[in-house]
Amino acid sequence: MTLPEDFETRLKIAKSKLKKEFDNDNKKKGSFMGNAFKLGTELVAAVAVGTIIGFILDSWFDTKPWLIIIFFFLGAAAGMLNVFKAANRMQKEE
Repeated sequence: MTLPEDFETRLKIAKSKLKKEFDNDNKKKGSFMGNAFKLGTELVAAVAVGTIIGFILDSWFDTKPWLIIIFFFLGAAAGMLNVFKAANRMQKEE
């Protein structure tokens, strides 16, 4: 085998290895973004649901704004708990 052919072969092998690493990095980045959106959505949804429940109960019992405030904080606590659980689950998977 001549020197240029040997060089071309090694260059092709190196390029294929770099391409595989680049593809793996892109998949990991997409996965991280998906997990970040998932965690953010879980937190916002829990706070929204808690606030809505508080608003409905306040309108039934005519206790405005107390139940809205209480259920807002309960929803925030539940959302944070969900985020911590999901983050721990994701960390164990890695």
